[in-house]
Amino acid sequence: MIAEKNILSKEIWEILEAIPDPELPALSIVDLGIVRNVNGDKNAIEIIITPTYSGCPAMDMIRMYVRLNLLEHGYQNIKITTTLSPAWTTDWITEKAKQQLKDYGIAPPTKDNKIVCPLCNSANVKMISQFGSTACKALYQCNDCKEPFDYFKCH
Repeated sequence: MIAEKNILSKEIWEILEAIPDPELPALSIVDLGIVRNVNGDKNAIEIIITPTYSGCPAMDMIRMYVRLNLLEHGYQNIKITTTLSPAWTTDWITEKAKQQLKDYGIAPPTKDNKIVCPLCNSANVKMISQFGSTACKALYQCNDCKEPFDYFKCH
């Protein structure tokens, strides 16, 4: 569960909310649930992040974006901690981000694993490959509109 955003960390959260995920630029790292917590103050802050997958290749880029954006806003003493426990889950993706995924052409994860084409909303779909453009997505095709699309896998 993401820690409550208090007044002291509001500015930091706003900075982090503006950082896009390198592999899903339509979503912020906060909306994806990658940012777990913010500790500290203007003098020293710690950002705790959790990768969507333990081997996520975007994490180095995310750490760099976090550091650069905070430096641009005057934060100097920045510690970025990666934690793998608890493991990231698609339950941490905000409802706003799920809609953004759909608008971006990616079927968002659902509790019931009912996969719907993000283009025509048909449930008449088939899996093409267990792995899509990234490890966190699978490749599907809609049997109605015939368009291929990524599905953000639940886990």
